[in-house]
Amino acid sequence: MIKQHLPTIAIFGGSFDPPHRGHQDIVIEALKKLDIDKLIVIPAYLNPFKSSSLASSMQRLEWCHTLFDDIDGVEVDDYEVKEGKSTKTSQSVKYLSQQYEVKYIIIGADNLESLSKWYDYEWLDDTITWAVASRSGDNKSLYPKDSIVLNIDAPISSTQIREKKDLKYIDSKIVKSVRQIIEGQK
Repeated sequence: MIKQHLPTIAIFGGSFDPPHRGHQDIVIEALKKLDIDKLIVIPAYLNPFKSSSLASSMQRLEWCHTLFDDIDGVEVDDYEVKEGKSTKTSQSVKYLSQQYEVKYIIIGADNLESLSKWYDYEWLDDTITWAVASRSGDNKSLYPKDSIVLNIDAPISSTQIREKKDLKYIDSKIVKSVRQIIEGQK
């Protein structure tokens, strides 16, 4: 019996609340640097480490479709949004492994301090290779062994965008929608 070759993928999950140019830069750099057939962007229904998000899961999914659907080699997947609850990364990897060889998980350097607390971290660490989007001043000693560094250093985070209501790093395709949601905050 011949084993069927599954397409190789990288998973880039997150809240994307809102998605910004840093996320877009990560996708572009990952497509250049990682040996993959496809990059799958998976917006979380709710990040396991958060109790809420500014925008609804459906809005964040729509933003991701708007920003990433036109990029060759990128697919936005609604698996976690359709789950309707906080979904562990290991669950998404197992789900996607039915169709793909999951080779990489892309994370921002801001996740490194909590990475070992992720559910099934040891299994993930044994199963995939971490691709870390670097930031200036990040602690390189926290990078997982054999991880791949994506040199991004975007000077912005979704948290800063929400707190400072600074939209200069939001793509023009979604800026109006993001502004409406941010300005609707109480």
